[in-house]
Amino acid sequence: MLDVIDVSAGYNGMIIIHDINISVSKGEIVCIIGPNGAGKSTVLRTVAGQLIPVKGQVMFLGKEVTNVEPGEKGKLGMIFIPQGDNIFPNLTVKENLEIAGILVENSEAVDQSISEVFDRFPNLGKKRTIPARELSGGERQLLALSRILLLKPHLVLLDEPSLGLAPNVVDTIFEQIRAMNRDGVSFLLVEQNARKGLSVSHR
Repeated sequence: MLDVIDVSAGYNGMIIIHDINISVSKGEIVCIIGPNGAGKSTVLRTVAGQLIPVKGQVMFLGKEVTNVEPGEKGKLGMIFIPQGDNIFPNLTVKENLEIAGILVENSEAVDQSISEVFDRFPNLGKKRTIPARELSGGERQLLALSRILLLKPHLVLLDEPSLGLAPNVVDTIFEQIRAMNRDGVSFLLVEQNARKGLSVSHR
């Protein structure tokens, strides 16, 4: 599904990642682990299209997408959920989901998917009309993950889903990742919590 071939990339002329090779097959969860500053997030940003590599190729579903912008990759079935600020804090919970659904042409399908999100995450359903900034950290991460249920992508690039969350909330987040994987979604996951990342990953 995804092949990253000899990719080097960085910022302002400084190369951060060198000759990276990664593959993700259909149905896999592949985890990149390492300490802060190792270049994990840079790999995801490059695959997602936020950074253009100085060398190498990114192949997705048999097509070269090295220079394709993130929005276009979303239409192809690859979405990126960054760490930290990954929601719109001033929009309501429901509005956040509606924004995510812009990539879906069928508005009825979006409405149905939003209903499914609220069925799956009742706490989000109860808070659908409040600004997302008022959610707890765990609820914000669940809201970010809810884009997967809306967009039904082939591949999710997921950066540090456990960042700053309490252990019991982290367990919930990773249970949802497993459930979405069972539904057919593949993941390229970056995680500083090596034990947790490896526990959910195939490789």
